[in-house]
Amino acid sequence: MNGFVESLKCIKCGKEYPAENKFTCDYCGDEGILDVQYDYERIKLVINSDLQKRKYNIWRYRELLPISYSAELPHLEIGWTPVYDVERLAKFIGIRKLYIKDDGRNPTNSFKDRASAIGVLKAIEFGFDKIACASTGNAASSLAGLSAAVGLQSYIFVPEHAPEPKITQLLIFGANVFRVKGSYEQAFELSKKSCERFNWYNRNSGTNPYLVEGKKTAGLEIAEYFGNDIPDWVVVSVGDGCTIGGIGKGLQEMKRLGFINRVPKLLGVQAYGAKPVYDAFFSNTDLIPTDVNTLADSIAVGTPRNWRRAVKQIRESNGTMITVTDEEILEAMRVTARLTGVFGEPAGVAGVAGLKKAINNEIIKYNESALIIITGNGLKDIRSAKEAAGKEYFIEPNLEEIIEKIKLIIKRNKI
Repeated sequence: MNGFVESLKCIKCGKEYPAENKFTCDYCGDEGILDVQYDYERIKLVINSDLQKRKYNIWRYRELLPISYSAELPHLEIGWTPVYDVERLAKFIGIRKLYIKDDGRNPTNSFKDRASAIGVLKAIEFGFDKIACASTGNAASSLAGLSAAVGLQSYIFVPEHAPEPKITQLLIFGANVFRVKGSYEQAFELSKKSCERFNWYNRNSGTNPYLVEGKKTAGLEIAEYFGNDIPDWVVVSVGDGCTIGGIGKGLQEMKRLGFINRVPKLLGVQAYGAKPVYDAFFSNTDLIPTDVNTLADSIAVGTPRNWRRAVKQIRESNGTMITVTDEEILEAMRVTARLTGVFGEPAGVAGVAGLKKAINNEIIKYNESALIIITGNGLKDIRSAKEAAGKEYFIEPNLEEIIEKIKLIIKRNKI
């Protein structure tokens, strides 16, 4: 274990535990998600003077990650994904300054590689040779890829409706894939029981306290990249709650360590057909599980385990939440690709739709600045991409047909 880790702390009741292979609080049960605690004063003495000498990936933040210094790191390059200044998309959305951070550029093409990198190292540290998770797709494919990189055997539980490209990615990495005839929640419970029964390491980031530490590296990177010029808002799509919760923690840590002088506001974006965290945020009550109905499979979570962490980080940043329809998500896929050259999957671009709606609703002002996390690549869900993109032109091999089609293209006058 990293010598800077002090304990695990329940985010509900505050009880602390040793930093061992433990997932939830003994008193709060499944509601008591644990959070890794660090000695920030000691970290500050090391990281501030040494950081610029290090390679640009997630491992440059070793003091802020719960892994041993002796751990053999995966050879895959994870993190420090590109940040783009996207003027044309900013103009379309109606905001003064806009950036996107394209986490589809990670090894398995999603944000979830950050968490899986920590997960496989913790599995090895705790003596496991098999690891498992439930996922709607991205966490699964990232676990399969990272397991292949370090030599672990992976067992993946996905709901029956998971997109075929994500299933194919799992299989090519050699994962053992169980396609559950049911919902994500059913797949999650089955994976949890299987980990207990067969002694597999549980990678599920909804309950595993160490996985969120990988996700927070996006927040660490954003803070280091921008410094005190950090945007006013950071926009994140929300499913289980651990992604926005992790990013928020990373930003808070970088302020504590002196890299930024303020924490940007967080805008959490949920699909209208899967919005239990949004409902809990605005009702100020405990979360009520719901059915889900959205094409954004990566955030289609009806029983989010990490909703408290998400709500806590959004509130502490003075941020807020918003919901978007599937139609708004499809438009965001189209305009993001055509105005920036970045191809995001539905959950990956939900933040674009959410920011546009927040500006239209005067939640965010046009003269502010924002950064949107694009959490996954569009090739992971070709079916939705085709729906967003429109139709191609079928023609006979002659120039006259080209002329006729060009007239139609000019008439359409679309983006």
